[in-house]
Amino acid sequence: MRSTCQRCGGKGSIINTPCTEVQAKKKKTMTSKPKKVSLSVGELIVKAVAASKERNGLSVAALKKALAAGGYDVDKNKARVKTAIKSLVAKGTLVQTKGTGASGSFKMNRVTETKAKTPAAAKAKKPAAAAKKSPKKAAAALQTLARSQPHQRTIVRVAVTSLCM
Repeated sequence: MRSTCQRCGGKGSIINTPCTEVQAKKKKTMTSKPKKVSLSVGELIVKAVAASKERNGLSVAALKKALAAGGYDVDKNKARVKTAIKSLVAKGTLVQTKGTGASGSFKMNRVTETKAKTPAAAKAKKPAAAAKKSPKKAAAALQTLARSQPHQRTIVRVAVTSLCM
């Protein structure tokens, strides 16, 4: 069934389908918008907590205020903030000082701060320390262990013989 296009007055193939002129205009106007390249919610939370100088950590309310001040829409993304906090605590990036779950206060984990500052120095020290141990000293240490724990003598004997060879 053919009828006139409701938008331009031309002929369309079906009553609800616009004519080819209107379809061509639509295709020209539709362009893809470039996506914003920004930090993830977790990275924003880590920055906010690291910038805080609170001794007992930053509360969730203060954290949300800091995110909102940075331009993040907290009201729209409550669930994302909550899951990001939980995942950061599970990873060990944040330490929860008060409360349970995604409530309470949070501060940066000191262990991750020191690892982040000097990862190359820590890696360089480990192989040097392992190279200094001699097999004779290790065997002597295993023999003293065998004397103190008689039920594990066979395991220690195997380890000592493998070190001496």
